[in-house]
Amino acid sequence: MSGLRAEVRAAVRTAVQAVVPVQVRRLLVHERRAVASLGLWIARRRHGLGKGDLAAPYTEPQTAMMYGMVFVSVIETVALAYLIPWPAVHRVALVLDVYGVLLVLAMHAACVTRPHLVRADGALRVRYGALFDLDVPADAIASIRVERRFPEGRLVQLGENGVLDLIVGSQTTVSVELTRPLPFVRPLGARGEATGLRFHADDPAALVAAVRAGREAATAG
Repeated sequence: MSGLRAEVRAAVRTAVQAVVPVQVRRLLVHERRAVASLGLWIARRRHGLGKGDLAAPYTEPQTAMMYGMVFVSVIETVALAYLIPWPAVHRVALVLDVYGVLLVLAMHAACVTRPHLVRADGALRVRYGALFDLDVPADAIASIRVERRFPEGRLVQLGENGVLDLIVGSQTTVSVELTRPLPFVRPLGARGEATGLRFHADDPAALVAAVRAGREAATAG
C-alpha cells in the first residue's frame, strides 16, 4: 500500500511539473514557507539556527515600509467595507484584503525568522526570507569586509563583473570576495554563478568579526 501511495504521489508530482510553470511553483513554495514563518515569529524561533551559529538580522531598512503597507491595507479594507454596497462583492474583497495583509506580515516574518547565519567555522548562510538562500563555505571566502553601498535594482542583481548583490532597502553593507564561483538560484528558479557577494546585515561589523573569528579558529584547530 505504501508503495502504491508513493507511486501516486510521484505521478501527481510529475503531472504538476509538466503543467505548472516552474516560476508559479516556486512562488507557491515561497508563499507556503512565508505563511509557516508566522508561527516561528510568534514563537520567537529562528529557522536553521544551530548550536554555535550567529544569527545576523537584515530587516531594519524595510521594517517601517512593511508595517506601512500593512497599515494602508487595513485602512483600505475598512474603507471598502463602507463603500461597497453589494454583499457578495464585499465578501470577496474582504477575503482578498485580509489575505493581502496576511501575506505582507508573512513576508516580513520570513525575513525575521530566516536571518543570515554565521557558522562556527566561519561559513555563511546568506538569505532573504523564503525567497533566497545561499550557503557560502568557509573555504570559499577569500576576504570579507564592511562596505556600505547603495545599488539600484531588484532584490537579486548579478553584475557584469560576476558580483551578486542581495539588496535590502536599497543598500548592502557587507562585501565578500570568493575563492571560487558559487552557484545560486534566483527567487523564480533561474540559476547563475557569483564570483563575489554583497548583502545587507543590520550589524555588519559583528557579522564580519564572527566570520573572521570562525575562520581563524578553524585554521588554528
